[in-house]
Amino acid sequence: MSEVVSWLSDPLQYEFMQRALLVAFVVGLSCALLSCWLILLRWSLMGDAVSHAVLPGVVLSYVVGAPFAVGAFLFGAGAVAGIGAVSRTTRIKEDAAIGVVFTALFALGIVLVSVIPSQVDLFHILFGNVLGVSDSDIRQVVVLGGVTVVVLLALWRSFVLFAFDPTHAHAIGISPRRWEVLLLALLALTVIVALQAVGIVLVVAMLITPGATAYLLTDRFDLMLAIAATVGVASTVLGTYASYHLDASTGGCIVCVLALLFLAAYLLAPRYGLLGQRRRGGGPAAA
Repeated sequence: MSEVVSWLSDPLQYEFMQRALLVAFVVGLSCALLSCWLILLRWSLMGDAVSHAVLPGVVLSYVVGAPFAVGAFLFGAGAVAGIGAVSRTTRIKEDAAIGVVFTALFALGIVLVSVIPSQVDLFHILFGNVLGVSDSDIRQVVVLGGVTVVVLLALWRSFVLFAFDPTHAHAIGISPRRWEVLLLALLALTVIVALQAVGIVLVVAMLITPGATAYLLTDRFDLMLAIAATVGVASTVLGTYASYHLDASTGGCIVCVLALLFLAAYLLAPRYGLLGQRRRGGGPAAA
């Protein structure tokens, strides 16, 4: 027991760990809540697209000395707009448009990094740097993450109606298009928040896995939100601790913990887990 207490308390004597855990908490909570809607709306590819498309915006922000959140948000929003334009004005479907747009923007970001290597630390952009966050980074994460959490919780019933029955939502005066735009804007903000902790490459795991884990454990959406939030916060906090003790990549440790929690749900969930289905002698369709 004393070893566990020491494992948890020793890192807290360092200010950089206190700051990292604060950022990890905000990132885990905001990503987890949004991931529930991404799962229900089947927007996993959109989350992947936005998380990669922001790279050139981050690089250009560093070059001109602007807050990287500005460039990331502009390119994230531009990617969403570009995907919508391609899918609406051509015969190409949305999934193909996502692949074309986000890979092009991500490649542009790689080119910019290779041209101006002295200006940008590619490793921190791709894999996060939560142990080295500055005061301005913390303020940015707390403000943007707080906005995302407050909006999602305050309007969750309307978002659920939009996700499950957009026709009824439109009939009672809720514009599905406006709620879609709002969710996409929150997605862009959440990607910016998560970049500090896990980087561009791993941010999609934070946007999808908490919601996917909760989806295996419950059919009630309010409970799904609570479970996803618990999973998201637990994975970011435990992953940050693990990276300290193992002297390993923080983003990688966070996503590994997240993957282990998903694996546990996949195997042990009472109704939809693999072992539970085998005990009942049925498959996913019979559950």
